[in-house]
Amino acid sequence: MANHKTVSIADQIFEQLEQEILSGKYVKGDVISELKLSEELGVSRTPIREAISRLLMERLLKEGVRGLEVVGVSMEDVMDMYEVRARLEGMAAGMAAKNISPQMLAAIQETLEMQHFFIGKQATGGGDRSEKIRDLDSRFHELLYEASDSHVLIDVLQPIHKKITKFRKASMRRTNSAEESWQEHHAIYTALVSGNAEEAELAAVEHIRKAKNRIAEIKDEE
Repeated sequence: MANHKTVSIADQIFEQLEQEILSGKYVKGDVISELKLSEELGVSRTPIREAISRLLMERLLKEGVRGLEVVGVSMEDVMDMYEVRARLEGMAAGMAAKNISPQMLAAIQETLEMQHFFIGKQATGGGDRSEKIRDLDSRFHELLYEASDSHVLIDVLQPIHKKITKFRKASMRRTNSAEESWQEHHAIYTALVSGNAEEAELAAVEHIRKAKNRIAEIKDEE
């Protein structure tokens, strides 16, 4: 049985490799070598093997003819994920409108204010703030999931949101897309403040569907 230290190292390696695959550092078809990773990271192959096993389960890697190949996330996968998100995130927003605390509302408001600040900076020539905007976008959704008070929805939605990291960052580089997304977030927040579950659900569904369209537009322009 693996000891706690080995499990901890395996978790760290899994998170690092997952992030590198989802961010595009590794692209579809790249080969991952246990031996090379062991040498690069300075750890034994046991935790690397455990991390790779999890990546295989997540379908981010596959056994190929050349060894372990990166699968990543295809555009078709992304479109499917957005459809799933639209249905479940609407449900989460509706539940959040009924359950949300004043402290959670304050945290969401602060996140929205920071997000809008960085969108403004990017729009006025303050450099590429897409990574910060994306992180705040993630924070908004994480808070929304948490406010739903449903562990089932949290466990389903958080991994999906993480898997579309690269595509979301590309969208946030476009100031008009980032601003549109913020406006949609604000509409959800307004519904949460009023405690209107139906309005919150509709606003969340509309946001995810529009986000899906923005991602599709970026792909079409490539």
